[in-house]
Amino acid sequence: MSQAASVRISVPATTANIGPGFDCLGAALSLYNHFTFTRLAADGEVSLVIQATGAERDRVQTDAQNLAYQAFIKVYDYLQQPVPALQLEIDLNVPLARGLGSSATAIVGGLVGANALADFPLNRQTIMELAIAMEGHPDNVVPALIGGCQLSATTPAATWEICEIPWHPEIVPVVAIPNFELSTAAARQVLPTQYSRADAIFNTAHLGLLVRGLGTGKVAWLQTALSDRIHQPYRQTLIPGYDTVQAEAIAAGAHGVVISGAGPTILALTQADQATQVQEAMIRAWATQGIQAKAKILQVDHQGAIVQYP
Repeated sequence: MSQAASVRISVPATTANIGPGFDCLGAALSLYNHFTFTRLAADGEVSLVIQATGAERDRVQTDAQNLAYQAFIKVYDYLQQPVPALQLEIDLNVPLARGLGSSATAIVGGLVGANALADFPLNRQTIMELAIAMEGHPDNVVPALIGGCQLSATTPAATWEICEIPWHPEIVPVVAIPNFELSTAAARQVLPTQYSRADAIFNTAHLGLLVRGLGTGKVAWLQTALSDRIHQPYRQTLIPGYDTVQAEAIAAGAHGVVISGAGPTILALTQADQATQVQEAMIRAWATQGIQAKAKILQVDHQGAIVQYP
């Protein structure tokens, strides 16, 4: 079978942690970045061309340090094959540095794109392991790759066991995206290095309840479960207006509100018939703090990264 000359990879945004699931739980969302990889002539003078479209296209690196291209290279290094000359086109819809897994889309897009151009020599497990190694944690890259809501845990053999968490169809994610950024590095710097036994027990109990609440849609369980003592109390200080947005979203009908990933995007879980009210309340709440925000009513994506041939 001849290798494809061009492939288009669509990768969903992700929301990680979902409250008590710090660094182990994440869900894919119906918002997508698209990466088109096209081979260039091997004997040409140009070895790499990167072009970007979308609202934040001017902020995309267009040299060899581009994260999607670095992931692309990773596959060929793993295969011990020469990296082909490449044109990479990026259609950017997931905002950068907002806690919606934009870096995970780049990593997964690059790995899956390279694997497709190379005629799929690597299985999904290997792609997943490469993605986790590049990202440093599994909670974004795993759902970005395979879709759904995924819980990741290390095995005694230091590999990964991935468990899909059922997501009840009546639970609707609403994301409010402010017009300021928060880097993952900055959001990690505020976290303590040690936690009390009480906080560990609190998060263990609430993560268990969250898993059951997501699967059953039981409102009382979700209202309790979306609490955390490991990362949110510290990261909230980096997000102006968080308490106001949280209070207004819950008043409008949200089951609960959490920081999406490292932030500053805020995720609310609600029911379909209250999603619009929650969306509008979150925008208004941030506006009272002098912050412009966009809010989107989304769905959980159950497909993950998709390979298409232009």
